[in-house]
Amino acid sequence: MDDDDPLAAYNKRRRPPLDVHRRHRPLPGGGGHLRPDEPRALEEWNGFSYEPAGTATNLAEAQQWVNEQTTDTTGGPAEEHRNSDQR
Repeated sequence: MDDDDPLAAYNKRRRPPLDVHRRHRPLPGGGGHLRPDEPRALEEWNGFSYEPAGTATNLAEAQQWVNEQTTDTTGGPAEEHRNSDQR
């Protein structure tokens, strides 16, 4: 953290933990690796906190969504998929 920057602590909090911009969580709760056939809640970092972005039917679909490229070839934002059923 930069001691000369008065907003350094604030800017650090605005970064997603471990620079993870997308994540998934099991809907019934519990460990993410348990019960791979259960639905998942998809969450996306909005610059301040994680917000709901949709659902996935299982762990494999959720992992695929997390690993999707977030920018297109021109460097702009990719088309957003707010629900796993809309592609």
